[in-house]
Amino acid sequence: MTIYNLGSINIDHVYRLPALPRPGETLHAQSYAQGLGGKGANQSVAAARAGADVVHLGAMAASDGWVLGRLAEAGVQTSAIARLPDIATGHAIILVDTAGENSIVLHGGANLALPATLASGIGFGPDDILLMQNETNLQAETAALARRAGARVIYSAAPFSIAALREVLPHVSILSVNEIEARDTFAAFGEDLPVEGLLVTRGAEGAEFRDLRGGQAWHQPAFAVEAVDTTGAGDCFTGWFAAGLARGENPPTALRHAAAAAALQVTRRGAGDAMPDRTEVLAFLKAHG
Repeated sequence: MTIYNLGSINIDHVYRLPALPRPGETLHAQSYAQGLGGKGANQSVAAARAGADVVHLGAMAASDGWVLGRLAEAGVQTSAIARLPDIATGHAIILVDTAGENSIVLHGGANLALPATLASGIGFGPDDILLMQNETNLQAETAALARRAGARVIYSAAPFSIAALREVLPHVSILSVNEIEARDTFAAFGEDLPVEGLLVTRGAEGAEFRDLRGGQAWHQPAFAVEAVDTTGAGDCFTGWFAAGLARGENPPTALRHAAAAAALQVTRRGAGDAMPDRTEVLAFLKAHG
């Protein structure tokens, strides 16, 4: 079973500050770092480090070869990533305060210029999973292609957009949202969503998965840790949850492993570079009962 991820690839520029700037305020950064990010790359790395077979579908500049190297080191297959000669790799300006909270400015770059033929040669199968987020073009087309082949589609509705969600929703198997996105989704579409499952992440309050076909729901509390950087925590959770489903885990097990992974991830600085591997997560769970 393969996880294909139609996802963004970003270079993160991370600035650490004593507090997030107020409107009109200028602050000196305490430090600066560059790393791998983008919701798509984050989820690919998380799922690969969880032990899944992951193929990333995306695009980036012809330069920035270190990004491909970082993905490959994490176990992500990169042969389906297009290299574009005249457009910048997507990037994000990330501000992080001393409590680990963040504000992000995103430039889509190559993520919004995926070639129309990018997914046409992918042989989706009925046992496969397609991950997607709202940071690229080709979302609805690729989701429809995967569903016609019988694959499950897990869609992270972030950055949140009613228009983007409306277009892709008929092809989605599992919708992944945070608490605010869930509220906005219900306001726009009602609670009777045309999907099989709903994954809702609630930060410090944990997460839940609702089986909308079977009528069951499972809640997973968050593990108590001291957060250093919350950037990418939701992507870590979703990537690990998808890897659990690909491995044949039931929802409660997949939720517990994803919660442990996210707890580890927020104790480290960075996004894609901070994703834990399966050995680390299993050790964490053993230590926490």
